[in-house]
Amino acid sequence: MRVRIARRSKKHILHSGKFLHFVDRGGWEYFEHNSCSAIVIIVAMTKEGRVIFVEQYRPPVGKKVVEFPAGLVNDHKNRRRESIFSAAKRELMEETGYRAEKIVKLLEGPVSSGSSGDIVTMVRAFDLKKVCCGGGDEFENIIVHEVPLQETDRWLCERRKKGYLIEPKIYTGLYFLKQSAEDSEAFSTRTARAKRRRDKN
Repeated sequence: MRVRIARRSKKHILHSGKFLHFVDRGGWEYFEHNSCSAIVIIVAMTKEGRVIFVEQYRPPVGKKVVEFPAGLVNDHKNRRRESIFSAAKRELMEETGYRAEKIVKLLEGPVSSGSSGDIVTMVRAFDLKKVCCGGGDEFENIIVHEVPLQETDRWLCERRKKGYLIEPKIYTGLYFLKQSAEDSEAFSTRTARAKRRRDKN
């Protein structure tokens, strides 16, 4: 059913759960988180070129899903206020056991603009160091996978054939990783050529 929406329609909360609001805005129903200030997805790759994925069972879809590490910002009332960057470091360590020295924002956009009011920020984690086993908090059962960048397409295809769901934003993150790898390779090639020219002279 199509609903004609006025842009200035007021938001009405139809129901509030522990973590979500169910909202109506001018006849358009959607949900939004009420327990955090933002959502962050972390794209991470080790210095050996292995991309870090997480796997966990997701009740809403009834299947195991392969994703990038991700989490909510300021979702614990007993913690002091945190930024997206500090939340990204915390979530990465909780879920994968890796500590990141540097976090860089890649992009932000809607989670699902037709059904959710939430905005997600995707970041890249740099200078990783394994400091613990990960696996998530006491309510999570996360399996960590480290896959060489050049093998990610094949690995994800195999997972899909086994019945796993692949979170689509993975392919956005892989685009950035592959683009970065290509830029790095091109820079190395230019540097090597320049060195050979200097040596000849």
